[in-house]
Amino acid sequence: MKQRQATLIMAHGAGADSQSKFMQFMQQTIDDNNIEVITFDFPYMLRRQQTGKKSPPDRMPRLIESFKKEIAKIPNKNFFIGGKSMGGRVASMIADEVETKGVICMGYPFHPPGKPEKTRTEHLHSIETPTLILQGTRDTFGKPQEVSKYQLSENIKIEWLEDGNHSFETLKRSDISTEQAWTLAANKAKAFIQSQLERI
Repeated sequence: MKQRQATLIMAHGAGADSQSKFMQFMQQTIDDNNIEVITFDFPYMLRRQQTGKKSPPDRMPRLIESFKKEIAKIPNKNFFIGGKSMGGRVASMIADEVETKGVICMGYPFHPPGKPEKTRTEHLHSIETPTLILQGTRDTFGKPQEVSKYQLSENIKIEWLEDGNHSFETLKRSDISTEQAWTLAANKAKAFIQSQLERI
């Protein structure tokens, strides 16, 4: 089988694994004849699956190590990394080091809900890798009025999904449904990948 032009490695968020409805939708919608999408589970999530017991996420060094191991398995030089919430955060932290073509963060956890002073943005001030952040306007981990005040690298592009929460779920009175918001996010991710491939 012919190798596709790009590979996207996507990591899950803190609470749900790679088989969640959100992750599966994104994988199936972004994956096409040109882009291969690969998902994986962090070690703590594998333990949770095996034991049936909830366990907190691994510490950041372990998450980073795990993500790098997945990258090492990919033969495609044109690879992108990203993920949902925590998964996207880990990807953004290793992006410059692993020489990925781009990062896609879906629902970036700019700060814990209700604690806007505890920002997780330090490395985003200087990231050199092209980065797309897809964020719902109702996301309690970072709303437009908060994020607009951050000093972020010029290499970061933020696309806002109207009425979306941390998982891009919309309201009943919203102009678009949750599935439409998810499709829009997936299409924005695909367009971002294509735009970066055209620069190679």
